[in-house]
Amino acid sequence: MSEDKAAGAFRTIGEVSEDLGLPQHILRYWETRFPQLRPLQRAGKRRYYRPDDVALVRRINRLLNQEGYTIRGVQKLLGTHPHDDAPEPAPIQPQPVVQAPAGLSAAMLAELKRIRAHLSIALVEDRA
Repeated sequence: MSEDKAAGAFRTIGEVSEDLGLPQHILRYWETRFPQLRPLQRAGKRRYYRPDDVALVRRINRLLNQEGYTIRGVQKLLGTHPHDDAPEPAPIQPQPVVQAPAGLSAAMLAELKRIRAHLSIALVEDRA
């Protein structure tokens, strides 16, 4: 989290993206899939995430990228899935955490996280 802002301060999409290591387009995509995620939009469509929005983004990220849920599974957990009579998907078993190599730079790690997010979306779309 940005150290120069108070805990209750609004955050831009860039700040949330950087804090979570996710590309901004992933956050915008999630806004289309999760109706509860509605950051304020000011002039120029600039997004401002409230603390509750940031907490929701963190939860969605954890469920999708750490616990292995699909978009549909997270929608169901959050109570927003359009077909609530569908069986709940079982989460994918997470792989053991592997330490990043010592020489891995922050930029390389961010790029790997970006690629992982793209692959995650592709898998979700492939399952749908």
